Amino acid sequence: MNTGLLAYLLAADVLAMLLMLSDKRRARRGDRRIPEAALFLAALLGGALGGTLGMFLFRHKTRHLAFRIGFPLLTLLQAGLCIWTTGVLRS
Repeated sequence: MNTGLLAYLLAADVLAMLLMLSDKRRARRGDRRIPEAALFLAALLGGALGGTLGMFLFRHKTRHLAFRIGFPLLTLLQAGLCIWTTGVLRS
């Protein structure tokens, strides 16, 4: 896999996970929250795996069907895209 792509995806995953953690902490304190659209944008821009892991590790947004289904689905789509673009399964 391209090291630049791998570095980008790793950074996007870390960012998405940190956003989930930050929003969870803000929710507990009653502070201003991170908009759900921003969480989904982070996932769409390559952070779906990190967002999914953050969702389950921090038990945040797990009651929201859009997150429970959307983040794992985005993770599968991004993994498939990475496999397809790198030609791992091509003969």
